Amino acid sequence: MRAPAALAAFDTHASHAIDDDANYQWRIARRPEGNVRPDDFEWHASDIPEPREGEMLLRTHYLGLAPVMRFYMQGTARTGDAMLGPGDVIHGRGVAQIVKSRHPDWREGEVVQGQVGWQTYKVSRMTPQEKFFRMPKNGLPAALGAGVLGMTGLSAHAGLFACGDPREGDRMVLSGAAGGVGSMVSQMAANVVGCDVVGMAGGPEKCAFIGEHGCTAAIDYKADDIEAMLDELRPDGIDLYFDNVGGETLEACLERLRMHSRIVLCGSISEYTRDVPFKLSNYTRLRATDSVMRGFFVYNHLDRWGQVMDEIAGWIDDGRLKPVQDIEEGFAAMPRALANLYYGANVGVQCCSVRGEPEEWL
Repeated sequence: MRAPAALAAFDTHASHAIDDDANYQWRIARRPEGNVRPDDFEWHASDIPEPREGEMLLRTHYLGLAPVMRFYMQGTARTGDAMLGPGDVIHGRGVAQIVKSRHPDWREGEVVQGQVGWQTYKVSRMTPQEKFFRMPKNGLPAALGAGVLGMTGLSAHAGLFACGDPREGDRMVLSGAAGGVGSMVSQMAANVVGCDVVGMAGGPEKCAFIGEHGCTAAIDYKADDIEAMLDELRPDGIDLYFDNVGGETLEACLERLRMHSRIVLCGSISEYTRDVPFKLSNYTRLRATDSVMRGFFVYNHLDRWGQVMDEIAGWIDDGRLKPVQDIEEGFAAMPRALANLYYGANVGVQCCSVRGEPEEWL
């Protein structure tokens, strides 16, 4: 897939290299205005920290990317995490290996996933706020912990099953179908439940991609008239709409609800860089059709982590879910990897490989 020309500016960061005798970080240089730009990020190097009693040293192998990270940089994320400002290390989840442990409950050699941040090493006390989980040795790559078997996977599962109540034969519409959550929701809905999924994606390559990942038809939001295509592909209306983009697309789907339909509010990336918030004008369609529109916050579903991860791993093993992770190589590529999300340059879960797979792990 051809990347937008605006991403070429991020190649200036490619000269940054890392080695294992220092800790490298990406920090906030300034609060983003609109899409993230190269000058929003600050490169920093320091000594590798030493863990004290009750702490451990983590070595980063993979980092996941999500649109919420721009909100972290702006200081507007509503996730329960501490607000960030210029000079702070950018928040983010990833996969890391414990290389030194002075903590009684964690062993050297274990691989974990959690709030690592944009850095190549981290000292942690494994607090509840960091939301760390052990990565099981189940024959699947550790890289999947940065997305498919991580918070992205939990978002897809919780949004679809806990909130969407999917049913076999549902006439479903899914926006953002080529993204991290969307590429999982489409396969879960089609291959696990038996829904008929119309997906939305930007450009012919992404539309072809979603056709190979659970969608029976595609709407190209860059080229097609969305409302006309919804009328053509969903002439009898929509039973389930999984929303990743918000704005006018959400409004169009609200106009086409069947009786007792369900809308899941997962993301609204089309609205994130607007100067004026989008105002939904037709929410009363919910009343007319006895329908439900429900939002969710992934951290409110952590109590189901083990069950969800086991189910997703099982679907990968039996072929019902093909994990798709779009991996940028090298820690220097983190700013570009985040920009990919806002310029529509990724498919599947956006990740960054810092060191690749751990050679040996418990």
